[in-house]
Amino acid sequence: MLQSFFILCSGADSSILKTCSEGEQNKYAGIGATVFFTAVMAFIASSYALYTVFDHLYASIFFGVIWGLLIFNLDRFIVSTIKKRNSFSSELLQAAPRIALAVIIAIVISKPLEMKIFEKEINQVLLEEKNEMTLANKEQLALQYTPAVEKLNQDISSLKGEITNKEVETNALYDTYITEAEGTAGTMLLGKGPVYAEKREKHDAALAELRQLKETNTAKITGMETQIAALNTEYTDVVKNSQPIIDGFDGLMARINALEKLPWLPSFFIFLLFLAIETSPIIAKLLAPKGEYDLKLEDEESAIATWVYQKVQQRAQVLATDTSLNEKIYGEIAEEEAVYAYKKQKAEELLKLQADAFQDLQIKSL
Repeated sequence: MLQSFFILCSGADSSILKTCSEGEQNKYAGIGATVFFTAVMAFIASSYALYTVFDHLYASIFFGVIWGLLIFNLDRFIVSTIKKRNSFSSELLQAAPRIALAVIIAIVISKPLEMKIFEKEINQVLLEEKNEMTLANKEQLALQYTPAVEKLNQDISSLKGEITNKEVETNALYDTYITEAEGTAGTMLLGKGPVYAEKREKHDAALAELRQLKETNTAKITGMETQIAALNTEYTDVVKNSQPIIDGFDGLMARINALEKLPWLPSFFIFLLFLAIETSPIIAKLLAPKGEYDLKLEDEESAIATWVYQKVQQRAQVLATDTSLNEKIYGEIAEEEAVYAYKKQKAEELLKLQADAFQDLQIKSL
């Protein structure tokens, strides 16, 4: 039963193959087994590839089955349409398009399995890329917020500088009226005279201005610091919201690109393995000598072709003979007077009937 199933997979004519030797049946069963297991590998590969895209198990299995059946049908068609010829060059020319198709199928099948085999290495490459993307994302977003924050910090420093300068000015006035009272500077007179009172008033005025400046600038600084905190919070939220997009950067195309960054030699050997599996039925049919099945199939096809050609030739002869006879018969009839007289009589009767019908129609319309 298993042999019959694999023979069915090979696309061979089972009715002819049953009349062949056991070795011939085993040969085509082996070809069919190769076709079947290639389809199984295609199912596994496509299911994994689709799972990385849809992230849904049942949908991936469903479409994987469809893809496996498609590959099975293509391989079965390729193998079954290769006919053994008497010339190897003609066989190779016949198989060339099918080999090219087999190469394409091998690439499609091998790539998802390569991604599964090198999954850990691909994950490492993706992790490095995600880290780089995270840093680049932060730097890019920071360009939108950093200038505003720096401008606010500069304004805060300027406001604090105004307070500092005013404090220095106020302290200088304080030292001036103190030294005037002590008699160590100014008029050099000890005591609180009119010059002392004047300098004391200047200091008190500057001190009041300093207090007012501190209140005003402190309120401004508090508002600016609130703006800076809001910008920093907004920047953090934007980075946090964009991070899931970077974390989800592990789709099919991203994994294929990551696979391309790995050493090419292991992937190349895996591709060669699947190429050998995919082309093995074709190569087997090309290298195998013309066997009993091929001879019987050729005999049956040539018998049908000969029979069809013979029927076509016979129909052509029948048509030519019938045409010649018809020409001769109708030529002789055209020369007979009785036929002429009969045709003339019928034509006259038809014309009379048409004239009567036309007259009746004219009378009715009056």
